[in-house]
Amino acid sequence: METLFSRVILFFCLAVNVHSALIRPKYNEQNHIEAFTQRNSLGNSDLDDATAIIFDIVHGSGKSETFERLAKFTDHFGSRLTGSDNFENAIDYIVKELGDDGLSNVHGEPVKVIPWIRGRESVTLLEPRKYEMNMLGLGTSIGTGPEGITAEAIVVTSFVELRARAKEAVGKIVVYNEMYTGYSSTVKYRVSGATEAAKVGAVGALVRSVTPFSINSPHTGNQAYEASVKKIPAACITVEDSEMLQRMANRGEKLVINLKMEAKFGKQRLSRNVVAEIVGSKYPEQVVLVSGHLDSWDVGQGAMDDGGGAFISWEVLSVLRRLKLRPKRTVRLVMWTGEVTVLYQIITDWLLGSGDGQAAKVSTSLSLHFGVGV
Repeated sequence: METLFSRVILFFCLAVNVHSALIRPKYNEQNHIEAFTQRNSLGNSDLDDATAIIFDIVHGSGKSETFERLAKFTDHFGSRLTGSDNFENAIDYIVKELGDDGLSNVHGEPVKVIPWIRGRESVTLLEPRKYEMNMLGLGTSIGTGPEGITAEAIVVTSFVELRARAKEAVGKIVVYNEMYTGYSSTVKYRVSGATEAAKVGAVGALVRSVTPFSINSPHTGNQAYEASVKKIPAACITVEDSEMLQRMANRGEKLVINLKMEAKFGKQRLSRNVVAEIVGSKYPEQVVLVSGHLDSWDVGQGAMDDGGGAFISWEVLSVLRRLKLRPKRTVRLVMWTGEVTVLYQIITDWLLGSGDGQAAKVSTSLSLHFGVGV
């Protein structure tokens, strides 16, 4: 994480014009140590600010700070689903910590969110044998009702195959056994699988977890409905179970599955984006935005998705404050709420609908997800 963060800091040295940072094409640890020592001995803060930043993160007082902050946070709060009381408690904690870190304009910005509640859920293969599958409902999915949905299943490997077999899918549960070809090219089955299945008359959708590696572990994530298409429940199952159902289907065996999901949306409530800044010395009205989302899914602690991104973003401001490096432009940290259900709408509202011209002020933006720049 320290090496990654050093690269992020290099980006910000360029973006915010921290004096006249000299950035070497390749990182040489000994050179940086020598340059940092020379910088201090000469008392020349303009010698090489990038070297000072990297040294602080890799060898100095910033070493392991991001990890220790994140570990304490996730240990204390665990999962932080949008709209939950636990998440609001976590936001209270972060606001206090950012203030204690000596940052400016620390506050929470109110955001309206509608909590998605998972509830109890299960997928049971009834024919050709009874078998309880590992599963997780997909975010924003509707529920099934207390008795669940019991139907025959059809297994497909792509949307093309689904459309070619559209008549077979009517009244059935569609199982997607898509091959993993990379996250960006495969995630469409999780996001749009329910809608595409509903278009051909299916009553439910089960999606092979979008991952290149599995230990019989289902992966949740968001899915999206189209307004003009009937909503059907959607869940993910493991790679292993998807392959098993495919083998059974290839042998011509009849597949009958029961899907039960209590998933629903709760009442709208207020949450908060968390904001902190280092105000620019020359162009304070121009903003360099660094951000990550603070909420997480309910079935994990959200250390990488996206605690790592949010806390690396925090460290950008911390290291500048600690080294007394005043950027020319304002560096603003935003820890977003609502990524797992409504993040993109929240960001749009923040930039375009706030009434104070946020978008016009943002000169550079970096969003960190899964602990890396995305």
